[in-house]
Amino acid sequence: MKESIRLPHEHDAGSHRIMEHMPPQEDFQTVAALMKQLDDPSRLRIFWILCHVEECVTDIAAMTEMSSPAVSHHLRILKTGGLIVSRRDGREMYYRAADTDLAQRLHHAVESIMEITCPENE
Repeated sequence: MKESIRLPHEHDAGSHRIMEHMPPQEDFQTVAALMKQLDDPSRLRIFWILCHVEECVTDIAAMTEMSSPAVSHHLRILKTGGLIVSRRDGREMYYRAADTDLAQRLHHAVESIMEITCPENE
């Protein structure tokens, strides 16, 4: 049980129950940093695409109607955050969503919030 904090106003026991289960500040910082990675609509769109298909920068740029340098910038942020991975095939680099619980949860959260369906589920 967490250390008991005396609240300035003791309205009811609900606040104390919440405080007993509240994650540490570091957990909220981790989630906030993750959310910052997806705070750009283009980056979020690229992440969604890569949850469904492995693709190269040139094709991602065409799919999103963005320049290759802009796509590369977004890919670097997503990769640094561990949301996507890459592999080289000759001169071409291919990207896809990381095969992690976190990436899958974010993928499903995005689709749930947007109320869309994965192409594989149609």
